[in-house]
Amino acid sequence: MNSCFCKMEDLQQGVLKMFLSSYQHKIKTLEELQEIIGSFPREKKVVMCHGVFDVVHPGHMRHLMYAKGKADILVASLTADYHINKGHYRPHIPQHIRATNLAAFEMVDYVIIDKNKTPLENIKILKPDFFAKGYEYSAKSKPKKTQEEENLLASYGAEMLFTPGDVVYSSSKFINLEEPMLRLEKLAAVMENEAITIDNMIDSLSADKPIVMHVIGDTIVDGITYTNVIGGQIKTPTLSVRLESEENFVGGAGIVAKHLKAAGADVIFTTVLGEDPLAEFVLNDLQEAGVTVQVIIDKNRPTTFKNAIVANNYRLVKIDTLDNSSISDSILDSFIEKISTTKADAVIFSDFRHGIFNKRTIDGLVAAIPENCFKVADSQVASRWGNITEFQGFDLITPNEREARFALSDQDSGIRPLAASLYDASKCKTLILKLGERGSLTCCNSDHESFSSYVFVDSFVDHLIDAVGSGDALLAYATMAMTKGYSPVIASIVGSMAAACECEVDGNIPIAKEDVIKKIRTISAQLQYDFDLKSILSVKDVVPA
Repeated sequence: MNSCFCKMEDLQQGVLKMFLSSYQHKIKTLEELQEIIGSFPREKKVVMCHGVFDVVHPGHMRHLMYAKGKADILVASLTADYHINKGHYRPHIPQHIRATNLAAFEMVDYVIIDKNKTPLENIKILKPDFFAKGYEYSAKSKPKKTQEEENLLASYGAEMLFTPGDVVYSSSKFINLEEPMLRLEKLAAVMENEAITIDNMIDSLSADKPIVMHVIGDTIVDGITYTNVIGGQIKTPTLSVRLESEENFVGGAGIVAKHLKAAGADVIFTTVLGEDPLAEFVLNDLQEAGVTVQVIIDKNRPTTFKNAIVANNYRLVKIDTLDNSSISDSILDSFIEKISTTKADAVIFSDFRHGIFNKRTIDGLVAAIPENCFKVADSQVASRWGNITEFQGFDLITPNEREARFALSDQDSGIRPLAASLYDASKCKTLILKLGERGSLTCCNSDHESFSSYVFVDSFVDHLIDAVGSGDALLAYATMAMTKGYSPVIASIVGSMAAACECEVDGNIPIAKEDVIKKIRTISAQLQYDFDLKSILSVKDVVPA
């Protein structure tokens, strides 16, 4: 029985792959399409449509059907991801999936992905007999871009077509009503394009050889004081609360070290602490977690302590005990000595701007990193003024969108142009830009117009409980994968899985690699189910041999 089931499953997968290949062959490069359709004038008429086609809707269907009725060959051209800037996070559907969607339509003969900002360059090369646009572009006062297209067509004897319509549909409007949930489809497409398997992801977490990580950064003790409201003052807006309990947690660069240890690395952590009871708490906590701590005591500063006062599950106020002044020259020399003599596979700078990293110290700290070390940096600007571009030439940086915009003084650019600018400004080898609930964008190529330069990975959070610390988990697991030699794309996927695990628990606690592997296997099962569910051809009636 089992053997028959396996044969039927294999047959189903094979039939579906044959079905997919029957229309994916329609997707062509510009050069291939130029050879297929021939030079203008030609015997078989060619009509070309161009657009984003982010969410294909009834308006697109009518547009394509009308265009096909006017010529022998319909070419659907779509804008590459890099040039789409209708919204910070557009497109929602990557170009390879958008191309496959269009190729699946019977009326579409060929599909190309246009790497240019406008279709003008491809019109010059392909010289279609007709160029079709929607009815909304046919007004007497045409948009400038439409007029340029019309003039170009007229220059060699072609014609602009405007498809009739009574209702104007818009992908943007549909997306604004409800964003599409396509995380599995996007992940499957990324895995196929990058030749990545589930086993690759799991292998990146294996303990085939010991990995040594050296974290350098600011330690923060995060405290929570729980209270209950028992009254208030009449004359002033002052609450009266009763103390219930208090909890302290190691945060900042300390939690990054704990994440790396939970991921299976041997971890060295170099930090500065005050000469106070909180320093003892930090040392005990990290040593219990198995982290080797190189502590530098500064008698002139307190251990950084951020205490949130909570009443009836509401945060009333946060009280910070800290000193953000730069570390002394002698302490800086101690850091440089410990970094320059490290035997670690990777050095991670975890910057929270509480004295270790600043304009006076960063150059010396960076220069101390041994040449053979994998270099990683993360700089926080949640309430400070860190700038990730101060860490030049690193192998991996992992800022969030706010930190990227702060570093570049850029509040307006779309995500891809923003990532491109930050990649160039920081001279990094890999950028993983954290986008919160929207996932992450990985950039590891200076050719910013290349189709393969950017990879979006959606969030894998199923049940959000607490997002605090998710970026730390991503940093740790992405670093582990890349230090072991796995690709930036695998690193970003595995890091995103770890971030999702962190979001699904309360508090910023270390995420064990077993939890990340479990999440990967869960997504793998969902991918398989989704693939089977969307199989268009059913083989239930096939009798096994």
